[in-house]
Amino acid sequence: MDKQFSYHAPADSAALSVRPSPPGETATWKDFVALTKPGILRSNLIAAFAGFWVASHWQLQYGKLILTLVATVLIMASSCVFNNYFDRDLDTKMARTKNRALPVGKISPKTVLWFAVILGIAGSILLFAFSGPLAGVFGLVGMFVYVVVYTLWLKRTSTWSTSVGAISGAMPPLIGYVAASGKLDLGALLIFALLFLWQPPHFWALGIRRVEEYRAAGFPLLPVVKGIARTKLQMIPYLVLLIPIPVLMYVYNYTGMWFLVIGEVLSVAWLFMALKGIRSKDNDGWAKKVFLFSVNYLTIALIVMILDTVWL
Repeated sequence: MDKQFSYHAPADSAALSVRPSPPGETATWKDFVALTKPGILRSNLIAAFAGFWVASHWQLQYGKLILTLVATVLIMASSCVFNNYFDRDLDTKMARTKNRALPVGKISPKTVLWFAVILGIAGSILLFAFSGPLAGVFGLVGMFVYVVVYTLWLKRTSTWSTSVGAISGAMPPLIGYVAASGKLDLGALLIFALLFLWQPPHFWALGIRRVEEYRAAGFPLLPVVKGIARTKLQMIPYLVLLIPIPVLMYVYNYTGMWFLVIGEVLSVAWLFMALKGIRSKDNDGWAKKVFLFSVNYLTIALIVMILDTVWL
């Protein structure tokens, strides 16, 4: 843990920092949907589908697939709502989050907490009942890491928050995979590794773009504590480790030639961008390009993985 940077919020600071809502303004269903962070849910839903599809090998159980996706979305939504609940004090300090429904007082913290609990219970029951014990366990592990380890502990105290938090972000494809296969094998580990390794360089690119926002809010993000130059260097090992994954998935017959070729091109291109960025003076412009590329990287990689499995 990094000793030079720490954040400790007073126990009552969260309640004090929630601003009262303007008279007559009440929460709508859209505010509750926003608490679940739909953008995160969409990308992870695709990842969960990819994991289930790769493991199925054309022995697809459509009912189980649908129930697994619904349960995974509920688990992820619960984790995101818990994140909003516990981060409501910090959200008031950042421009991109200070006008959310919870910080402005449109929704009470108690209501948000119950919303998170209900979503989590519903998702857990569905996973254990219809997707199998392994899927249920990984769902709970993902929630625990995101809510307790990441949100309540590391996010406020250490630069390791991004790397450790990536464990929870890599759970959806793993849940999908073990729900379909019923076992933890090399394919499950490879698809987990793809999502795990993708996240830190993706998020650090965003962190470099908004480094002053994170600094002002008190987040010990890597570019805030160690600097932008160090952050650029720390992206490299993750991107290097991404390169063998398409090869291994092809060699062990989890995917075909298309994912091998396109996955390798995407991985090498991202690494080249990162290496080029070490000498770049326009940190904001470079980080914006890397962030956008990382979003497209994941989308394209998962779609090609799904299609290439179909064509096997």
